[in-house]
Amino acid sequence: MIAIANVSGFYGDRLSAAREIVDAHLEGRVHVDVLTGDWLAELTMGLLAKQRERGKGGWASTFVRQMQDVLADCLDAGILVVANAGGLDPADCAAEIAAIDDRARVAWVGGDDVTDAVVALPPEQTAHLETGEPIPEKPLVANAYLGCRGIVSALEAGANVVVTGRVTDAAVVVGPAAWRHGWGPDDVDALAGAVVAGHVIECGAQATGGNFSFAGELTGTEHVGLPVAEIAADGSAVITKAAGTGGAVTVETVTAQLLYEVDGPRYLTPDVVARLDTVTLTQDAPDRVRITGTRGEAPTDTVKVGAIVPAGWHNEMTFVLTGLDVEAKAEHALAALWAGVPGGRDAFDRVETRVLRADAPDPQRMIDAVSLLTVAVAGRKDACARLSRAAVETALSGYAGFFATTPPGPGSAASVFWPILLPAADLPQLVGLADRTWTVPPPAADRSSADDRPRAAPGNERRARCVGSSESAVRSQPLGRLAGARSGDKGGNATLGLWARDDAAHAWLAGWWDDEHVAWLLGEDAAGCGRRLWALPNLRAVGVTVVGFLGRGVADNLALDPQAKGLGEFVRARHVDIPEELLR
Repeated sequence: MIAIANVSGFYGDRLSAAREIVDAHLEGRVHVDVLTGDWLAELTMGLLAKQRERGKGGWASTFVRQMQDVLADCLDAGILVVANAGGLDPADCAAEIAAIDDRARVAWVGGDDVTDAVVALPPEQTAHLETGEPIPEKPLVANAYLGCRGIVSALEAGANVVVTGRVTDAAVVVGPAAWRHGWGPDDVDALAGAVVAGHVIECGAQATGGNFSFAGELTGTEHVGLPVAEIAADGSAVITKAAGTGGAVTVETVTAQLLYEVDGPRYLTPDVVARLDTVTLTQDAPDRVRITGTRGEAPTDTVKVGAIVPAGWHNEMTFVLTGLDVEAKAEHALAALWAGVPGGRDAFDRVETRVLRADAPDPQRMIDAVSLLTVAVAGRKDACARLSRAAVETALSGYAGFFATTPPGPGSAASVFWPILLPAADLPQLVGLADRTWTVPPPAADRSSADDRPRAAPGNERRARCVGSSESAVRSQPLGRLAGARSGDKGGNATLGLWARDDAAHAWLAGWWDDEHVAWLLGEDAAGCGRRLWALPNLRAVGVTVVGFLGRGVADNLALDPQAKGLGEFVRARHVDIPEELLR
């Protein structure tokens, strides 16, 4: 068994996480062999590119700060560190870590930077994975999602710290497990099990009660503990956390994270295709959930590449509308705003305005009398900067009670995450340790599958109506009374997974989970979007990928919720007619 603890789910996650996990290990409240974490969301690569342009390193500085705090204790306790925090400059980040303690044997893993290769490609070979459009302009950076083999090789060479560039989120977990257990590329079931365990812990506290639909049922959620995956030689795993920490590890908290940002039963990585529809979860003990049964398939012969493409500028202002006549005040504010911008509203490529009503009749406090008008724009740098100036200039001549929630600013440069495919065979990993570097070839791919897209879930013959079964009494209630949800983003797509809390509720939910009813559930905001439906019966779960729901992705999205984080809770709030026997 190898115990791998997560200390970061994104660049900006809890700085104290590494110290909390190391202290828990030293105090005997949990056993840890490896510290790992995920710093590299799609958005982060663009942020690191801007960071590097400003003369700072293209890596996650928070990781370096964490290592300054805990590295000595890790080395004393024999705890390894494997992290993708190297971002765009893994070798330089590794040098930063090596300078902290001379006992650290720090390896770096690269080979993911394919910017020059993508720039040199003919347009037809830069087709967007969803739209098929060629890349619109030269990317700032382009990085391939590589696998675990470089990490395995670094650990075999004696590294006790491994810093990578872009690898898959699960690779930082799969790598140490494959190294400890001696798995080769053909051990697809074991690798798939580790991928699933890695996917569960990659987002930190989301596996231990964070962002949980039924959070009111858990305790200690003000400071949720971090997850640990204990991975066995056969690829099965137990998800747990340190004793005495908040939150919980239950079948449902693990299910929720398994449904996060997936696109169907086949979870593709460069190391293996993990079959999520084979996963079984069991509650072994309090805060211990066992993952078994995961089957794997050989990886496909292509690897996803994320190119970061410039996308103009964005700016946003939020006006507070107080008291009476909210709609009239909003119209006044917008008219004055557009009058102050040369060219008016047409000066921008895109404009999103929304009024968020939070006012109550006969308010007893100021907070009960306010609504918000948000204005978000995209376009040229000069026009976006002018938005803020125009807003300020209306302060004394605008609607009654004018004030804003934030000071005006010049706006910021935006970017687009552009996913394409490149041949896996052309993407070996590069490993460096001390004064030596070497390459690690990718695993052999399965070329038998021409289409790696997950299929829509087959229609259920029972086809129970979304409004409930006509054969029993029903009551209109929020869907969330029977189901939890987890939603998120994958480029311009939104992902949504729902799980039922018992077998009867799952049978009812799966019975009407079809395109017509899902389109209704998603509401007006998803009108015109494509949908890919899927199901994971072992987890009592159904899901959908909403194609194009987020436009060109979070970094170029003006929506209120540009990452679809709240989509699942919106769907849970939709009222449907539920059979009364299920509610009882």
